[in-house]
Amino acid sequence: MKTSKKNLPFIGLSSLVLLTSSFATAAEMTDMDHSSMDMSGDMSGMDHSGMDMSGDMSDMVHNGMDMSGDMSGMDHSSMDMSGDMSDMDHSGMDMSGDMSGMDHSGMDMSGDMSDMDHSGMDMSGDMSGMDHSGMDMSGDMSGMDHSGMDMSGDMSGMDHSGMDMSGMQGGQPPADARSPDYSNGVPYGQYGKPMMMGSMPLWGVSVDDLGYQFDEDQINFEATGWYGTDSNRIRLRTEGSAQTKDNKEIDSLSSLAYWKPLSIFWNGEAGVAYDTENDNAAVMAGIVGTAPYFIETDARAYLYTDGQLRLDLGAEYEWRLDQHWVVIPEMGLTAFSKDDHDNGITKGFNEMEAEVRLTYETFSRQLTPYVGVSYETALGKARGQRRQEDESVDNSSLTAGVKFWF
Repeated sequence: MKTSKKNLPFIGLSSLVLLTSSFATAAEMTDMDHSSMDMSGDMSGMDHSGMDMSGDMSDMVHNGMDMSGDMSGMDHSSMDMSGDMSDMDHSGMDMSGDMSGMDHSGMDMSGDMSDMDHSGMDMSGDMSGMDHSGMDMSGDMSGMDHSGMDMSGDMSGMDHSGMDMSGMQGGQPPADARSPDYSNGVPYGQYGKPMMMGSMPLWGVSVDDLGYQFDEDQINFEATGWYGTDSNRIRLRTEGSAQTKDNKEIDSLSSLAYWKPLSIFWNGEAGVAYDTENDNAAVMAGIVGTAPYFIETDARAYLYTDGQLRLDLGAEYEWRLDQHWVVIPEMGLTAFSKDDHDNGITKGFNEMEAEVRLTYETFSRQLTPYVGVSYETALGKARGQRRQEDESVDNSSLTAGVKFWF
């Protein structure tokens, strides 16, 4: 009896220590080591509802943990995992067992799960039918490592409806987190909002030909000016010749058109034109671009007020000999829809022009002098009409001139 009385304080003290230890375990689970833990048995029907894991589980080690057993029917509903689970190590964890039918609805994982390591985790088991509806994963899961995680098992039928994973993204961003113009609320300063180069209106002038034909004693010209962007432009174009003898007559065809890209290599034009040779206005439509083998091609149609339809076709190729010397062959065809004897026009193709130039591009490549030879011939019925009017049918001439742009 004395012995029993002496042991009573020891028993009470032991109970108090065990009770205190239980509470401490629930609150502090740091550095727990589950490596080599064997859960390969039959765990079907296990009930984890109401399980409290809200303590500090940082640095827990689950590597090597074997969960390949039958875990079908396990109930994790209402499981509280809101504690600190940062730095948990699940590498090597084997979850290849049958986990079909597991219920994670209501599971609270809102704790700090940053830096959790799931590398090497094996989840190749049967997880079909798992219920994650209502699962709360709003905690901090930044830095979680899922590298090497094996999820090749059957996960068909898993229910993630209502699963809260807002913690993985750090919560909802504010409404003004990113402004539509990407300024983030920062003012642009005294120069205003910057513009992309493709959207900035620019202008340019290109003189493709300004040369003299010695045999014909005339000056040929072709120039284009434009204003606009890479997608919309207004173009003013003129081409023709000016006689330097006799009456010094100037024949030109000028147009004002709207220009727009149609595809990668082709651009469209539409506008109005005026022809001084027959003193008539016209509406114009055309297509300009690069054909295969880098052949610069243009085709323009002019419908005059008197019903005459004119078609101009042109092609040009640049054969580059080196960084400065370039040979440029070019050819043009002109056709009309009906006869106009007053202006020396016959139905069909009227004439063909061809020229070969040897050009030298200066260091800035904006100024290019050239020398060459040109050839012009009448086609079809136009040959007979020119003979009747005592005009030459074929003409050839040496040419020299310059082309430039700015």
